[in-house]
Formats: sequence, structure tokens, C-alpha cells
Amino acid sequence: MRKAFSLVTAIFLLVLMSTLMAIMLSLSSQTLKQTGDIYLQEQAKLLARSATEYALLAISAHEIDTNHKCVENINMHYPNPSFDVNVSIYYIGKNLPCDNSNILDNDISTKESNVTVIVDTFVTSLDSLEDIRYHKRTIQKP
Repeated sequence: MRKAFSLVTAIFLLVLMSTLMAIMLSLSSQTLKQTGDIYLQEQAKLLARSATEYALLAISAHEIDTNHKCVENINMHYPNPSFDVNVSIYYIGKNLPCDNSNILDNDISTKESNVTVIVDTFVTSLDSLEDIRYHKRTIQKP
């Protein structure tokens, strides 16, 4: 009787230990995947911020008059890991020479609000197993 009880106890402990090991292995692999995804998501956020600042710099360096049209789109590619960055710029102002598709309002009455821009930045991963997409929208006065 004692030997049978010891055998049942040993089998129970083996099953318990194997279950705990399987749970630990599952959590370990899940944590590794989450760490990689968090890294790529944070990199996408930083790229969106950088692309927005670059778009504002491009708008500031560009003269907006009838000879020089407005900056409307900026497309960039970040190589490693591979991200595609697309920036769309929409204008709010008075008598702007931009394309009508990029002007939200062309009859602003206040002088301070002239040439206000809405910058839409989209960052998309190209080579990740998970689709990582990040969108940032800001309103700025360049």
C-alpha cells in the first residue's frame, strides 16, 4: 500500500511540475514577442514625430506664393527595420496658392491664423510579422 501511495504521489508531482514548466515556457515566449512589438511600436512613434518635425521644417523653408506651390506630401523610407512614412499636409489660411484638395479653409479672417497646417503622419512597417501602423495628427503654425 505504501509503494502505491508513493507512486501516485510521484506521478502527481511530475504532472504538476510539467504543467508549471509549460506555463513558464509559454509566458517566456510571449514576453519575448511583446518586447519586440513594443520596440517596433516605439520606433514607429519616434519616426512619426521626426517626420512631423521634418514636414514643419520643409514648410518653413518653402515660400508660399503663386510661383511656389505649397508642400503637400512627403514620403520617406526608413531602412532598418523597414518603415514607410507618409506625411500629408493640409492648409488653413487666406488666399493660399495650394491645390484645392489640400486646403481645408481658404477664407480665414484672422491674420494670426493664416498658413496654419494640419500634418497627418502615417508610419507603416514593411517587414514585420505583425502589422505596425501608427498615425499622428498635429495642428501647427510653421
